[in-house]
Amino acid sequence: MNPNGNLMRGLLLGAALGIGAAALPAISAESAAVPLTGMKEMKIAFDITDANPKVLLNKLEVIDETRQSLLKQGVTPKFVLAFRGEASRFVQTDIDKIKPEDRELAAKVAAKVKALKQAPGVESLEQCSIPLRQREIAESKVIPEIKVVENGWIALVSYQARGYAYIAP
Repeated sequence: MNPNGNLMRGLLLGAALGIGAAALPAISAESAAVPLTGMKEMKIAFDITDANPKVLLNKLEVIDETRQSLLKQGVTPKFVLAFRGEASRFVQTDIDKIKPEDRELAAKVAAKVKALKQAPGVESLEQCSIPLRQREIAESKVIPEIKVVENGWIALVSYQARGYAYIAP
């Protein structure tokens, strides 16, 4: 392994620490491609539960950067983004359910979700209905780019059974 570590670990570490990938040490294209040798596609189900819209937005940016990196390296991403928990507040349109100080960032999260919906390699954006019910958020208020599923845990296990890696960034 090179001194910078591998690309995925760096991206996930950046997401976990809430810093942008630009703040991480540069990784050469050669070292980044080594773990992907022979891979044609990468299937990942991301479990997104963030209560902080700034952290949530950063994670969505890092997920998108990961998608773009795979495409550049000739690997087809197949990403599912599953929203649950407090993240549910930031992917819906009822502003009364969002603290006033979080509304601007919530709008940026919604814009990023809209962009991801159209991005090559993003197969599905899903919102679990359980946290909606617990937070008294109507399913009809979920932004239209996201499909509401009955139970996010069941959906995530289903994706794993179909070969998707589970990542809780």
